[in-house]
Amino acid sequence: MNDLETYFRENKGRLIHKWIHYFDAYDRHFSRFRDKEITILEIGVSQGGSLQMWKDYFGPKAKIYGIDVNPQCKELEEENIKIFIGSQSDKKFLREVKKSIPKVDILIDDGGHTMQQQIVTFEEMFEHVKDNGVFLCEDLHTSYWLKYGGGHKRKGTFIEYSKNFIDALNAHHSTQNSLQVDYLTKNIDSIHYYDSILVLEKKKRKTPYHEKTGTPSFKLEHNRSKLYRVKDNFHRGINSLLAKFRVKGYDY
Repeated sequence: MNDLETYFRENKGRLIHKWIHYFDAYDRHFSRFRDKEITILEIGVSQGGSLQMWKDYFGPKAKIYGIDVNPQCKELEEENIKIFIGSQSDKKFLREVKKSIPKVDILIDDGGHTMQQQIVTFEEMFEHVKDNGVFLCEDLHTSYWLKYGGGHKRKGTFIEYSKNFIDALNAHHSTQNSLQVDYLTKNIDSIHYYDSILVLEKKKRKTPYHEKTGTPSFKLEHNRSKLYRVKDNFHRGINSLLAKFRVKGYDY
């Protein structure tokens, strides 16, 4: 049991509501920030218990901000904890928040969990996460709940939306116009899916490259043969045509 779960189990302060398996993911991605001068933003204050948990976990050097639509949450401010009142689906509001706080090391989306809220929050706030920072969106099970607009492979869910991040991460290797290098390609270092959680670790990335070391054990003569080159070009052509129609590739 890590320190976050221990705090949760022993909590007699403000209410905290968490799926138990979240604590391992939190600790895995957040532990490197402990006892450092960092900035944290949590969307979804609720009763304020998780803000106090982060304060205990990260230590007195951490500056913690919260966002919630409930005006009562403003009463939960304390030393090193400041709360903004507004909707996470309001782009204008989020832009004002970005003007009011420094770039964040950790952003936790534990807000309203609707598809629009999660997508708008990502599109507006991911750029406000520092290089080497973490963006974590939780309670992704709502992407499968009908009352939230979810459903298995349903268009418009945050899960389906986030699957595009996988393509963006690998865009340097694409030869098709439909997948180009963009901001996400240059700034997502890794993608981690857990039950109901998505974690993006942010880091500026250059074009990947590869090298060879050591001495070849033998020559691959077939790679130089005319027949091999003809077959290779034929298969490339077939797969290029199939790719335009997004048809399953032809193995050879």
